[in-house]
Amino acid sequence: MPETPPTRFAYLGPEGTFAEAALISAVAHSEGARQPQPSVGAALAAVRSAAADVALVPMENSVEGSVPATMDGLADGAPLVITREVFMPVAFVLAARPGASLGDVRSVASHPHALAQTTGRLAELLPGVVPLPTSSTAGAAAAVAAGEFDAAVCASIAAERYGLVPLAEDVADHAGAVTRFVLVAPPGELPRPTGNDKTSLVAVVGDRTGALLELLSEFAVRGISLTRIESRPTRQRLGVYSFSLDCEGHISDRRVGEALAALHRVCDDVRFLGSYARADGRDNKPVPETATDPAFDDAEGWLAAIRNGSV
Repeated sequence: MPETPPTRFAYLGPEGTFAEAALISAVAHSEGARQPQPSVGAALAAVRSAAADVALVPMENSVEGSVPATMDGLADGAPLVITREVFMPVAFVLAARPGASLGDVRSVASHPHALAQTTGRLAELLPGVVPLPTSSTAGAAAAVAAGEFDAAVCASIAAERYGLVPLAEDVADHAGAVTRFVLVAPPGELPRPTGNDKTSLVAVVGDRTGALLELLSEFAVRGISLTRIESRPTRQRLGVYSFSLDCEGHISDRRVGEALAALHRVCDDVRFLGSYARADGRDNKPVPETATDPAFDDAEGWLAAIRNGSV
């Protein structure tokens, strides 16, 4: 029996964030209610507590890298799985209340990732003004509307939502930045394989020589390409790390399933984070003939024949 489609969507708020823009691009308003949350942790907690069916949270940015709150939030707590990824172009505006000019700006605020991506342009536009961090780009826009700051670095959707006007557009230091968002849900029926999929997981390796090489070898010997790998402290003790990674393929593929089973055998812990369609516009690399499902089936049949005395 197919699962009921989600109708309650949590996302990193407040209204006007890039997360909301990504959710709008991925899910029609008619498909359910939107629930802005004050943090990544709160968005994930809404799903874990069943207050929301799924959550959309940022995973990584092409300029600033991964989002630790999401990586750690998926690695800890009750299991959640990624069901879809959404790529969102990131373009910033410097916005202020109507009637203001650049010369009026004495304070500017935004999310730390946004400030890091606009450091150079802000120094040119607002020399001597020290940027201040906030919990989100939209939160900065809301604070400007409330008179707490003079200007915000935010998305156009946030400026419009909070009645601000752009003092400068395209203020990013690096044009073409993209943020990868993921939709996460409680474990359940997995998306069907499309032939161009990713699988995500977190593996904890012990403090022993060659542990990372051992992990990587399980993918290499099966012809599986990794698209991302990052280390995070487990917060247990120094020397014990978890590795968050994405690989090409679906867990229903024999090579991917066997790799994860092997990791379960050799790692201290493995958390499966989902298999889902790849959405970055790239195609998975061709699978070596020796790593296809028929090749695994043939090898398994050969071994079974030896064991039962047929060969």
